[in-house]
Amino acid sequence: MNTAAFPAGGASGDPLLQPFRLKGLTLRNRVVSTSHASMLDDGGLPLERYQRYHEEKARGGLAMTMAGGSAMTSPDSSWGGGQLDLSTDRIVPHLQLLSQRIHRHGAAVMCQVSHLGRRATAYAGNWLPPVAPSRIRETRNRNFPKEMDAADIGRIIEDYASAARRCRDGGLDGIETVAGGHLIGQFLSRRTNRRTDAYGGSLENRARFGLMVHEAIRRAVGDDFAVGIRFVIDEAVEDGPDFEECLDFARLFEREGHIDFFNCIFGRMDTELSLAEQNMPGMFSPSAPFLPVVGRFKRETKLPVIHAAAIRDVATARHAIRENLVDLVGMTRAHIADPHIVNKVMRGEEERIRPCVGASYCLYKKVQCIHNPASGHETIVNHIIDRAETPKRVVVVGGGPGGMEAARVAAERGHKVTLLEAGARLGGQVLVAASASDRKDLIGIVDWRTGELTRLGVEVRLNTYADAAVVLADKPDAVIIATGGVPDMEWLEGAEHCHSVWDVLTGVVPAKDDVLIYDETGRQAAISCALHLARLGRLVSLAIADDTLAIETPYPDRVSFRKRASERGIRVISDVRLVKAARQGNGIAATFRHELTGAETEVLAAQLIVERGTAPMEDTYQELRACSANNGVTDIALMTGAGTKEADNAQAAGSFVLHRIGDAVASRDIYSSIYEAYRLCSQL
Repeated sequence: MNTAAFPAGGASGDPLLQPFRLKGLTLRNRVVSTSHASMLDDGGLPLERYQRYHEEKARGGLAMTMAGGSAMTSPDSSWGGGQLDLSTDRIVPHLQLLSQRIHRHGAAVMCQVSHLGRRATAYAGNWLPPVAPSRIRETRNRNFPKEMDAADIGRIIEDYASAARRCRDGGLDGIETVAGGHLIGQFLSRRTNRRTDAYGGSLENRARFGLMVHEAIRRAVGDDFAVGIRFVIDEAVEDGPDFEECLDFARLFEREGHIDFFNCIFGRMDTELSLAEQNMPGMFSPSAPFLPVVGRFKRETKLPVIHAAAIRDVATARHAIRENLVDLVGMTRAHIADPHIVNKVMRGEEERIRPCVGASYCLYKKVQCIHNPASGHETIVNHIIDRAETPKRVVVVGGGPGGMEAARVAAERGHKVTLLEAGARLGGQVLVAASASDRKDLIGIVDWRTGELTRLGVEVRLNTYADAAVVLADKPDAVIIATGGVPDMEWLEGAEHCHSVWDVLTGVVPAKDDVLIYDETGRQAAISCALHLARLGRLVSLAIADDTLAIETPYPDRVSFRKRASERGIRVISDVRLVKAARQGNGIAATFRHELTGAETEVLAAQLIVERGTAPMEDTYQELRACSANNGVTDIALMTGAGTKEADNAQAAGSFVLHRIGDAVASRDIYSSIYEAYRLCSQL
């Protein structure tokens, strides 16, 4: 590593910017990004897009980025794709390129080295049976593993050592293994280890495999290479190791002397719920839920401690370092939202950090942040927006997330931008979504862009209905229509008897005591509304067109939605499609047709709320098409990076180019509208 490239941040007095010595490695500050499955590999190799993703974080100033979430040590450690494959030497030259890229920016790079054990799959990858300490099936993974014999144990220990050596030969600065949930952890826990031989029973016996793994790794990589373990400090389940037993394991690993740090995690990952509420805290979890117990673990152990779990903001990270709860703070999802966190702190621009809003979108679509369109797309778009050669006059119609992003990016390009919004506030549908208590942090998407628009000098006109005449009065060179959509209700016979989720969440329409909600999207809107009304004491039923509740949401949120629906007594009717609604006495009769049988049933409720996405608001767009240079047609090649920049398109004298984005085109999600705005306007 080129330590000379480190900025002298330690003199600032900010705890986050103090250097730290880990083994023989000098880290320039205390902020790291921990290992996670980015799904950016190409056949198990970290090629260009994988490298660019990690390089951006190094460029952004953090101390260390950790690659290879669940990287494969062995051919029988595959979950079917999306892992780095450390089981052969073919990966070494690619790791060398990765490490060179990271080091030239002054950051360190490590890799996670692990065997999944029973978490592997028999039905993909190399189609090999999973192996485990005992023949106990994991609920989430669903495979039945083979109980490991002596040959399996010896082979996999050597595989760990060979994988670690490949990381060293690839120029990396260290590795970490994984205890919790993976094979080492499966040996440690009585829940998954029922053996009666030298690898089961007593605490020492259950630790034997992990100790042998680390001893073999140390022999393979030498004394100067950093080796750590991602370590569960409490499985938080009756028949698993509690904090005290985990502490005993930790002291045993410390005493053997083959590891250099603990990367602390909490809980289990063998069910959807434990993964969502413990191992990878999702939308429903509070900020940094496990910091206190991690601090307690650090006080009882000797080695340096890393921790990352829902540490979303700089203030929390700074608190963790200042109070000596951790030595290095993992801001992994926060760096997907903004890979330049540390540089912004160093420049005194902390308020400009794009916030992690806890939407779990990066777990759903893998390293694609709900409101950072460049993360995971570094080979397609840049995080830093280039200035345009010729400034233009740009008018954006609509102040939702897509319109705000379009205005922001166009202004970053150096264009003179006016944003026209019909409402009294910016934010569009995000304002509706954030009114549900579980999703209130989504407002950060709006607040951050509001601050950026002010900084960039964008003219924002609220309470302005922008028809064609209003738009043309500004003599634009480019017009971006981001008017979004309105709740799609016209398809329904009896729609006049129904309300939308928007109506209820915004308080425009009061909720009655007995509410029936119909959801044809599987997204967050309907279930968020149902939970909101249930908390208010309403009797809520939820009819869905799918077979599973909230099917189109991130997996940690999906299971949490199901849990909360059960806790609140929400009745769920699945596999039905709403046919019509009619007034019946003081209530509404909803007729449903079953998706599988075709049978029709009628459900009576005091109020019927319908969620079927949105229909585009396109009046202004249609008015402007005829007088635009491109007839309002957006070249798909331009949007996919295969076309020429908009500036190269021929324009008729005195005319303008016209584009529409987001839900003004078709009902989608927040990310789609922001990504569309970014791709388009970064080329204006």
